[in-house]
Amino acid sequence: MEDLNAIFTPGMLARHPDRPEWGIGQVQSNIGGKLTVNFRDEGKIVIDSFRIALMPVFDGTS
Repeated sequence: MEDLNAIFTPGMLARHPDRPEWGIGQVQSNIGGKLTVNFRDEGKIVIDSFRIALMPVFDGTS
């Protein structure tokens, strides 16, 4: 299986492709295929990187 979020490091911004209402999230950790992200409108969520590919956000507004 492939880690779909291997590029993410702590501090990077991301969006969940199926949950736009969560807003932009900041990556807290990325360990062993588990990505912990603190989303602006949802709180801290653990993402299984083998099932969900997050979308990187580079400008903080998209």
